Amino acid sequence: MQTLGDIASLMRSKNAGPFYMTFDFMFENEEKYEQARTSTNLTPERIASLYGVPAESVQIHHYRPAWAIKVTMPRKAPSCDPLDTDTHGGQQFAPMVDLPL
Repeated sequence: MQTLGDIASLMRSKNAGPFYMTFDFMFENEEKYEQARTSTNLTPERIASLYGVPAESVQIHHYRPAWAIKVTMPRKAPSCDPLDTDTHGGQQFAPMVDLPL
């Protein structure tokens, strides 16, 4: 079974302000984009379970013209908080690399 990391040409995470994090997944063609977009595993519930946040707080946006998917969710700790493990949010996409599609 292919994973999100197998088919995405770009995967990144970053801060979306001090309290939210955003993930961008971009694909090289419409076929790969559609495979990810229609996956029963790329859901708010599945993402919430990976990151320990409530499913209702996970937003997924599809942008077909760019063959891209954006996921936004709250951070577990605000950026620069003593409990924050990644101030810029740049390494937070890693659990999604092995997400089966």
